[in-house]
Amino acid sequence: MSDAHPSAGSPLLGKPLADGVLQGVREALTQWSGMEPPFRPHLVSVLASDDDASRVYVDSKARRARRLGVDFSVRDLGATTSQEQLEAALRELSQDEAVHGVVLELPLAAGLDADAALLCVAPRKDVEGLTPANLALIAAGRETEALLPPTPRSVRFLLRRALGDDLRGRRVAVIGPGRTVGRPLTFMLNNRGVTVTLCNEHTRDLTGALAPQDAVVVAVGHTGLLHAGHLQAHHVVIDAGINVQADGTVVGDAQAGLPVRAQTPVPGGVGPLTSALMYQNLVRAVKLQRGEAVE
Repeated sequence: MSDAHPSAGSPLLGKPLADGVLQGVREALTQWSGMEPPFRPHLVSVLASDDDASRVYVDSKARRARRLGVDFSVRDLGATTSQEQLEAALRELSQDEAVHGVVLELPLAAGLDADAALLCVAPRKDVEGLTPANLALIAAGRETEALLPPTPRSVRFLLRRALGDDLRGRRVAVIGPGRTVGRPLTFMLNNRGVTVTLCNEHTRDLTGALAPQDAVVVAVGHTGLLHAGHLQAHHVVIDAGINVQADGTVVGDAQAGLPVRAQTPVPGGVGPLTSALMYQNLVRAVKLQRGEAVE
């Protein structure tokens, strides 16, 4: 089937899907802004590291917030903050009725415990869907009750665009069992009837493991980890990696222009849709907090 595809995969772009998601977000925000008194959601990102990729994500959130009309602020605790200070800040934001969404930017600085910190984020303000309460609902197959992590949800959206809406029976390899993408994505794909192969740095014969897959998702944070020698022409590649280069450019975990069926570029693939879905989560979170009907 290699002759059915061009030498480089068709670009699988996130923006067209993001535009549709954002239309719904704008409609909700417009409705709230017309209330008396007018209402604007407030989203807060909490930084506790000097990670370059995290700052890229925060800048992207801030730009989108300004365009949408969402109040956005950053609580930058710095890379030297203590666990106690981090947890106190998260509890304060969770209890503040003027704050409607809280994002703890991962990874944290060395010595900080993300698991303990996320316990301090109110599940209904957890617009990244990473608190144990939300992840437990996903693992239990109760997604309709949870705030879903935007990056895994973005990946699933893109897989449906490339492979068809009905993912049942499809085979997807996920490279990278991280808490922000790989682990929740594995449950979310399984909830849709996908057969998932979860790979990591210890996987033997990665090329052989990927051969029977319909799609490969990579989310490790390692530039150029996935290359042409690992893949076949029928594969769809979803690149959820983000790596900031010395010159400030951002690249993914997969080499660009792979000879596959379709591939998400970095930037322009997973990122735009992830940002849109995070704001959709904010709308859902606000509705939960205000007691409004949630679909």
